[in-house]
Amino acid sequence: MKKESSKYERSLAEQLVLEFFDQVWHPPHNLDAIDELMTEDYNIHSAGKTIEGREAFKSWVRSFQEVLLDAKTQSIDIFNNSEQNKVVSRWICSGRNNGIFDLPADGQEVSFTGIAIWTIKNNRLVECWVERSALELYQNLLSK
Repeated sequence: MKKESSKYERSLAEQLVLEFFDQVWHPPHNLDAIDELMTEDYNIHSAGKTIEGREAFKSWVRSFQEVLLDAKTQSIDIFNNSEQNKVVSRWICSGRNNGIFDLPADGQEVSFTGIAIWTIKNNRLVECWVERSALELYQNLLSK
């Protein structure tokens, strides 16, 4: 059985994604790290939308973190291709409901899973495709 490698044994591409999680998706949510980790023309595709550009991405993250207080993303699995220009990460995002999906803010702890496919160029994140279990989270919140 293959032993899970530690953060220190990870590829540079994997470390870049993990650094993004640590800096941006863990308190105190350092959005300025986006300038260092992403290209200026960074794009993310999520929930059927494309957010184009680093500044638009910062705004999107800020808005998301307003409805999911104390948001944090825990990496469950991560790997890259041999060229280290693609990284796939599987993760769990959690926080407290502060009006996610325009539902009443009740402070309830919530979490959802996701998978992201990252493109990397010159040791910066260029693009990301995200699939997340938003429907399941929405249904769970409605049933409470």
